[in-house]
Amino acid sequence: MSSGGNNNTKAAARVDAARRVAIFGGTHGNEMSGVTLVNLWVQNGAEIQRKGVEIKPFIANPKAVEKCVRYVDTDLNRAFTQENLSATGDDELPYEVQRAQEINRMFGPKGSAGAYDVIFDLHNTTSNMGCTLILESSKDAFNLQMMNYIKKAFAPASCLVLLNEHPLLKYSTSRSVAKHPVGLEVGPQPQGVLRSNIFEAMRVILKHALDFIELFNEGMEFPACTVEVFWVLERMDYPRDANGNIIAMVHPNLQDCDWEPLNPGDPMFQTFDGKSIHYQGSSTVYPTFINEAAYYEKQQAFVTTRRETLVASAVRKA
Repeated sequence: MSSGGNNNTKAAARVDAARRVAIFGGTHGNEMSGVTLVNLWVQNGAEIQRKGVEIKPFIANPKAVEKCVRYVDTDLNRAFTQENLSATGDDELPYEVQRAQEINRMFGPKGSAGAYDVIFDLHNTTSNMGCTLILESSKDAFNLQMMNYIKKAFAPASCLVLLNEHPLLKYSTSRSVAKHPVGLEVGPQPQGVLRSNIFEAMRVILKHALDFIELFNEGMEFPACTVEVFWVLERMDYPRDANGNIIAMVHPNLQDCDWEPLNPGDPMFQTFDGKSIHYQGSSTVYPTFINEAAYYEKQQAFVTTRRETLVASAVRKA
C-alpha cells in the first residue's frame, strides 16, 4: 500500500467511533480473573477511563459468580440465540436465558444500530493457551486492527488470535450483542482460582485494547496490516464406549501443547490401559482448548485449527 497520505485516506475503511464500550466479567462465574478485574473497576474505574468513551464494567452472571460456578441453569455464553432473546415466559425461563434478555436490552439489541460498539468478554481457561483474543468475524477490520495493535504492544509476550467462524461450531456469545465483539481467554488457571500472572496479563491486554480505541476515536489511521489467526476447524471428542463413557485421556505428548502442530499419525489420546490413539487427519492442525475442564460436558477434548494470515484493510474513524 502506498505511503502517500491521499492514497491512505482513500484506501481506509471508515468505521464509526467506538463511543460505548462494555467489559464483561463473570459470564462464567468461576473464571476469576475477569470477575475480580470487573469488581475492581466497578469500585474504581480510573485505570479503564479513556477520553471520549463511555466504558462500563459489568458482571454478566451474578448468580453464578455468587456460587462460583460456570452457570446456574444453562451456559450464558451459548444463550444469545434469537430464539432465546425473543422467548416469552419470564420467570419460567432458565435463569441465564432471562439474563441474556436483560443483557440484550442493556447493551443491544443484538444486530441493531443502537447496540454497544465493543464488548470485551473476559474468560479463563484451564488449558495451556496463554493469552488468546477471540475473533468472531474475519471481515471485522476494526477488530483485526485492534488485535494487531494489542499483539504488537504486548510483545515480546505472545497473544494469539482464535477465529471462530465455523457455521456449526460458532455459538451465540454474550459479547455477540455488540457491533465489535472481542473475547479474551487467558490460561492456564483452574476454575475458582486467581493466579497473579494470569490476572496481570489480562489487565495489560485490556489496557492496550482501550488505548487502541482512544487512538482510533481521536482520528488516528491504522494502515493495512496482516494478522495471523488460528481458524477453528473441528471439535474433537474423547473416545467413548457404547454407553457414552470416556475410555481414553488426552495423550501426554499432546497435553499442555496448545497451538503446537499435530501431524497425521501423532498420538492424540491414551486409553486407560496405555494404548495410543493417533490423529488420522489428512494435514497438520493446531489444537487448542486441550483438555479444558468446562468442555467435558460439551463432549469436547480440544478443537483443531488451521493457521492463516488475514489481511486487515486500513481503518480510520468515519
